[in-house]
Amino acid sequence: MKAVAVFPETREIRLIEHPEPRIESPTEVKVRVLEVGVCGTDKEICAFHYGVPPRGQGHLVIGHEALGEVVEAGVGVRTLKKGDLVVMTVRRPCGQAGCESCKIGRQDFCFSGAFTERGIKERHGFMTEYVVDDERFMVAVPRHLRDVAILVEPLTIAEKALIQVWQVQQRLPWSCPHAPDHKPGVCHHAVVLGAGPVGLLGAMAFRAAGFTTYVYSREGPTSEKARLVESFGAVYVSSEETPVERLVDRVGTIDVVYEATGASRLSFEVLKQVGPNAAFVFTGVPGRRGSAEIDTDLLMRNMVLKNQVVFGTVNAGRDAFEAAVRDLGVFMERWPEATRKLLTGRYRVEDHREPLLSTAGIKAVIAFN
Repeated sequence: MKAVAVFPETREIRLIEHPEPRIESPTEVKVRVLEVGVCGTDKEICAFHYGVPPRGQGHLVIGHEALGEVVEAGVGVRTLKKGDLVVMTVRRPCGQAGCESCKIGRQDFCFSGAFTERGIKERHGFMTEYVVDDERFMVAVPRHLRDVAILVEPLTIAEKALIQVWQVQQRLPWSCPHAPDHKPGVCHHAVVLGAGPVGLLGAMAFRAAGFTTYVYSREGPTSEKARLVESFGAVYVSSEETPVERLVDRVGTIDVVYEATGASRLSFEVLKQVGPNAAFVFTGVPGRRGSAEIDTDLLMRNMVLKNQVVFGTVNAGRDAFEAAVRDLGVFMERWPEATRKLLTGRYRVEDHREPLLSTAGIKAVIAFN
C-alpha cells in the first residue's frame, strides 16, 4: 500500500510501498485512512529536526492526525463496527512496570519517557492507506462531522489544556455563579497566543467554554485570520498595533493564557502581564533559536504574590479526544463557516511534498479518498 515516509539518514521524503497491516489480536481494528492532517510537527520531521523510525528500520511513516473508516474488527472488539468513522490517539504506553500513568491508560503523562508515538517516535504513523491498532486507541466520530473531523486531533491540545485549567483552578473561588450563562469560563478573560490551527481551535474551545477570548498574533488587524477570529465571537489583537506591554490595556485582567506559538521570548513577555490567580499554559516547543533574556526576579515575584500557575501540556488522552469530538459538534452548530475555513487545502497523497514543505494556509490535509 502507499505510504509517505521520511528516511532520516539520507534526509529523504518519499512515497513508498509499505506492507499492508493485518489484524493480529482480538481487540485490534483495521481502518481505511481517509484523511491525514499536516501540522508543524510533520513539517519539522520533514526538516529532519526529529522523528525516530521504529527500531531496526531506516524509515518512519509519518502522520499523526488521521480520520479513518473501520473496515474490519477483531472478534474481541466491543465499541466499534465496520463503517464507523474513527480518529486515533497518538501516544502508546511505555510498558514499563514502574510507570503508573501508562498502566492506567494515561500515557500522555508517561513517567519513563519510553513511550512511542505514531508517526513521530519509534512507531509508524497514519499517512498510509490502512492502519491496524487496538480499539482502545480509537475514538468514534459521528458521521455528520465527516467533513471537519480531521480537526479533532489538533483540537485535543486545547481540550487537554482546558481540562487541566479546570483542575488547577479548583484551588480558588473561580466560578461566576451570578452570571446568566453558567459555563465555567464566564467572567474570565483568555488570551490565545498565535493564529495557527492550534491557536484558532483553542480560541474556539475557550469561546465555547464561556471565556471572553482574545487572539494575539502578528497578522494585521484587517487580515483574513483577524476576520476569521471575529466570526466566532473572539477578539483579534494584532501585535502590529498593540505591543505586549499594552496588552492588558486592551484585554483587561488576563486570567488564562493559551500559548500556541512556540515563541519563548513572546511567551515570557506576556507572562509578565497576566493577572492574579492566573494560569499560563505552554503548548509550543521552541525551535533552535537564540536564547532570550528574561527578568526572572519579576516573574518569580508575580507567581508568588499573585498565586499564578504555569504548566506545560503535550499529547492528549482519550478524555481530551472525546471532549474534542463533542466540542467540534458545538463548533459546527455555532460557527460552521468558521470551522470549515480552518481547512485551507486538500491534496492527493501523490502531491504530499507541497503541504509538508510549505507554510501556506491554516490546515492542509492529505486525502486518500
